Parts: sequence; structure tokens; C-alpha cells
Amino acid sequence: MQDAITSVINAADVQGKYLDNNSVEKLRSYFQTGELRVRAAASIAANAAGIIKEAVAKSLLYSDITRPGGNMYTTRRYAACIRDLDYYLRYATYAMLAGDPSILDERVLNGLKETYNSLGVPIGATIQSIQAMKEVTASLVGADAGSEMGVYFDYICAGLA
Repeated sequence: MQDAITSVINAADVQGKYLDNNSVEKLRSYFQTGELRVRAAASIAANAAGIIKEAVAKSLLYSDITRPGGNMYTTRRYAACIRDLDYYLRYATYAMLAGDPSILDERVLNGLKETYNSLGVPIGATIQSIQAMKEVTASLVGADAGSEMGVYFDYICAGLA
């Protein structure tokens, strides 16, 4: 896992150069939004169960997926879905704090789409529920932090699509 600082420094180091104005500006932006990201992460951590519950209600609960024969029918399948959404929320929060999506590739997306396809997990419904989490999270943490979190939710969705 990298963070925004490591990413900028590694890019300069590979080229054997000092940080240029663009790199310094990336770091400045990262530091300026630090308090916002930390407050958002604390709010998400304190409300994670509610975020997931509301996202499921918005996106999946009253659809065919929860009826007999649907992929979330049975308590075991429903619990697996909730577990996965919690996992995505937690790792999107980590990525937002780091200002870098590399942890999503390493810990979430690596092989996920293939695993879901082999298990018959509906990717479209998964993406729909992640987008609902994005909306719920933004309403909780505010527009600026919600926009920042949205980058990482969108990153997960793009990796699944």
C-alpha cells in the first residue's frame, strides 16, 4: 500500500529527479485536505453499519435479488453480501485516508471480478450497492469528503465492471 506522499516521492526517485512543482502541488493538496479526510474516516467508522444498512435498503432490499431464487436469498448469502459491502467501505476509507487507490488493487480488486463470476455473484447488483454506499456516505460526511470518498468507490466499481 502506498500513500500520496510515497507515490509522489517514488515517481521522482525512479526518474532520479527532485520534486517538481506539480509534485509539490500534489503534496500540498494532500496535506490541506488531511483534517477533512480524518474527520470523514472517523464518521464513517462510527456509522459503518448504518451506511451499509441504508445502502442495501436503497439498492437491493426490495429487488428480485432478495426474493426466493435471488442471489441474496437465504441468510447465508445475505450475510456474505453485507460482509463484502463492509469490506469495500473499509478499504475505500483506507484509500481515501492514504490519498492513493493502490490498497484497493492489492486487497480488494485483485481477482475479485473473476471470483464473483465463478460464484455467480451478480456484478451489476454489486456495483449498484457500492454506488448506493457512495451516496449514503456523501450524505453523512458532506460534499467535500463525500466527493473524495466517491473517487475510491468509483475506483472499485470500475475494477468490477
